[in-house]
Amino acid sequence: MATLAEQVQGERMARVALSMIAEPNDPITGYVLARHGGVEALRLIESDDEVPGLARADTLMWRERLTARVTPGLLDQMAQAERHGFGTLIPADKEWPAGLNDLSDRAPYLLWTRGAVSFLMTALSDRATITGARAATAYGEQVAGELAAGLADEERVVVSGGAYGIEGAAHKSVLAASGQTIAVLAGGLDRPYPAGHSELLNRIGDVGLLVSELPPGAAPTRHRFLARNRLLAALSGATVIPEAGPRSGSMTTVIAARELSRGVGAVPGPVTSAGPNELIKQGFASLVTQPSDVIDLLDADRTPDRTVTRPEVGREFGHRHPSPGTPGRSL
Repeated sequence: MATLAEQVQGERMARVALSMIAEPNDPITGYVLARHGGVEALRLIESDDEVPGLARADTLMWRERLTARVTPGLLDQMAQAERHGFGTLIPADKEWPAGLNDLSDRAPYLLWTRGAVSFLMTALSDRATITGARAATAYGEQVAGELAAGLADEERVVVSGGAYGIEGAAHKSVLAASGQTIAVLAGGLDRPYPAGHSELLNRIGDVGLLVSELPPGAAPTRHRFLARNRLLAALSGATVIPEAGPRSGSMTTVIAARELSRGVGAVPGPVTSAGPNELIKQGFASLVTQPSDVIDLLDADRTPDRTVTRPEVGREFGHRHPSPGTPGRSL
């Protein structure tokens, strides 16, 4: 039987195959891909050759983990993606968002897309991420909606994750203002999640942009949500938290944004919104009360902040960093 590497043609197809067998944010896959490209990465997975820079034990575990997911008919999923009209973007494409390159070895292997990938071609300062509590209060949703509408009025793209609460409020507000919004999903684009937002997400796919690093059919999981949050941070010039608890998953987006030297803003609130309050108190976020504050964050000239490391920020919020109108390019 032909190996997976022998069945694919070119870098795009190789990265498609990798997205089907490797979990997002897999450190070894990212390391190999960044140094050798997709075609060679697939060959190394199925060969006995040493991988330069990797310990033999790590290489063996990596191969065992990924080859276990190579099944007959794996590449048949590509036909399913074509039927849905999904596109793909890889780093060689002009539409590939440059901000993702800041993730280095943690960059996605590729992006699956549905909708206007032109939203990804603008400057980082033209995109802002709004995320926060799923179980948001009416006040939190109102603030998120007002911030999102104000950004839409300024022709900035609002990036979010499509969830209930803060994220849904942000998306809906942008759509109501005929603005531009991107939803970054933690599962396959054919599996809108949460199910209660299927109509909203399909609407975003029609007039905005849906993005995922996971192939069609992939189910969202806790790890995939946490891994997805680095994309929310990398795609935008600033991340804003209107409302969140102290251990909200959105805090991992804040950690990623700070590591990438992106702006971070938070809306002060009652003690029940401890996440934003603590961010402001510790100096990890700028105080945000109106859309112009977010614009200021986006337009600020930023230099890398080397004084805050991932573990230091993670401990502050009780988090561990997660472990392992133009469509995108057709398959």
